[in-house]
Amino acid sequence: MTQLLTLAGEPWADYGLVDSGNGRKLERYGPHRFIRPEPQAMWAPASEDWDADAEFIPGSDEEGGGRWQFRRPTPREGWPLAWDDVRFTAQTTPFRHLGFFPDMAPVWTWMREQVAGMPAPQIMNLFGYTGVGSLAMAARRAQVVHVDASKKSVEAARRNADLSNMADKPVRWIVDDAAKFTAREVRRGRRYDGILLDPPKFGRGPEGEVWRLEEHLAPLIADCRKLLDADSRFLFLTVYAVRMSALAIRELLAQAFADLGGKVEAGELGVREEARGLILPTAIFARWRR
Repeated sequence: MTQLLTLAGEPWADYGLVDSGNGRKLERYGPHRFIRPEPQAMWAPASEDWDADAEFIPGSDEEGGGRWQFRRPTPREGWPLAWDDVRFTAQTTPFRHLGFFPDMAPVWTWMREQVAGMPAPQIMNLFGYTGVGSLAMAARRAQVVHVDASKKSVEAARRNADLSNMADKPVRWIVDDAAKFTAREVRRGRRYDGILLDPPKFGRGPEGEVWRLEEHLAPLIADCRKLLDADSRFLFLTVYAVRMSALAIRELLAQAFADLGGKVEAGELGVREEARGLILPTAIFARWRR
């Protein structure tokens, strides 16, 4: 029997899932509170009286859209937050996010554990967004290749490095299509000790390349496998907002890594609610580890 795991992000000083229910969630980001849509929160909230600085009102189309409705002003350029020894900027974005994904916190901790004791592990972070995961590894002596197709996201990641006093860390900040870059790394004969993939359901590269998760994930995993060897430590894959099973992506990794040994696991990511301790599911994951 395949056992599915749960990785739950716990509250910390600068972030917490305060309450959830009726298709919404209330979160604190430092001194500010926000309400966002959350289809997984099918239960009733602990409280009907939510006080927030702003709420994201979703659009009517299936592809997303929407707008922030502010009840109190928040800094337009964002405000600083911290996770462990990483500092970064949170701000309200047009895509309902706030500059980082808090459910990734247990993933950052797990990755650090996999390379503990290594003097300079080589890490690749694909679809790296604003760089919190990259900096979490750089803070532990890792040499990181951070790849994202969005120039704006990579610029934000560089600013987060400055904010964390890590501008001098060995991180390569790369604006590129993740699949194309990975294929080039294979041709170059590169290897890594660990790879993090956090792909979107749909996206476009800097030159208009189209990314569709269901079509392009398997070839990307195959190329990532070629960048790992018998001395490598991990690959971690997260999948959001698609009709896909954790068992399916587990089998994808199990087949790709069958010749390398180690262990393949899968399950759900979530965030623990402060009000009642329940876990709000956010994504599915599969991981390979030595």
